[in-house]
Amino acid sequence: MNIRCIGFNSVYGSDYSVYREPEKNVFMLILVKSSVVFRVNGMDFYVPPYTFMLFNDNCVQEYRADGGFFICDWICFDKDGDGEFFDAFELPFNRPVKFSESEFISSLIRNIASEYYSLSSRRSKMIDTLMKTLLLKISDVSGRRDSSQQTVDPHYTALIELREKVYRNPQMKWNVDAMAADVNMSRSYFQHIYREMFGVSCISDVISGKIEKAKEILSETSCTISQVSAMCGYDNEEHFMRQFKKIVGVTPTKYRRKL
Repeated sequence: MNIRCIGFNSVYGSDYSVYREPEKNVFMLILVKSSVVFRVNGMDFYVPPYTFMLFNDNCVQEYRADGGFFICDWICFDKDGDGEFFDAFELPFNRPVKFSESEFISSLIRNIASEYYSLSSRRSKMIDTLMKTLLLKISDVSGRRDSSQQTVDPHYTALIELREKVYRNPQMKWNVDAMAADVNMSRSYFQHIYREMFGVSCISDVISGKIEKAKEILSETSCTISQVSAMCGYDNEEHFMRQFKKIVGVTPTKYRRKL
């Protein structure tokens, strides 16, 4: 999926209003944090704070402030090659949904915005992972009969935070036991839920984080291969070089020369 624009905790005046014609394959997700009026098919929906709306590409996007500041998190995005994955979700298009634990959705949007404006080499991968997690949760919420009374499984937030920590700290000695302890889970349950949520094993993600960081250092600095290896948490330079070539397809030295 491709993000076109995004905002977190955006604040507008009491006279703020939007009318936007639909655009093919372009979607808008809004989590409001103030009272708002959505207009869909000629009908007004007066919604309280912490309600979200997902507009599809067939619906006019029309909404306005309801007597005070308009505060929201929002993402405008398109499928960009993920159509089959996207269409597999049962998403609540064009209707407001109240969710009692919307802090989770807001935290995901905050993290997506952070990655969107970053210059990290892992930016695209992290955005894709977070967007899929966001849509998965929204799909899960929409499938419940009484979503306003449901609470978020605390594992989602904990695992997202852990994965970010792994990618931001590749120099650390991550292993299954340490990661499971970080989120207070048993080893076996942690491995199961991690793969279920992200589609890869936790150790595969650790390695991916190390290699992504190595590529970043190789492209942005003149550090030696030995230094890069150590900065990415490898005790053995040869092990680093073998793993890098296996994943990237070339040695670290050739990768740098190709830049």
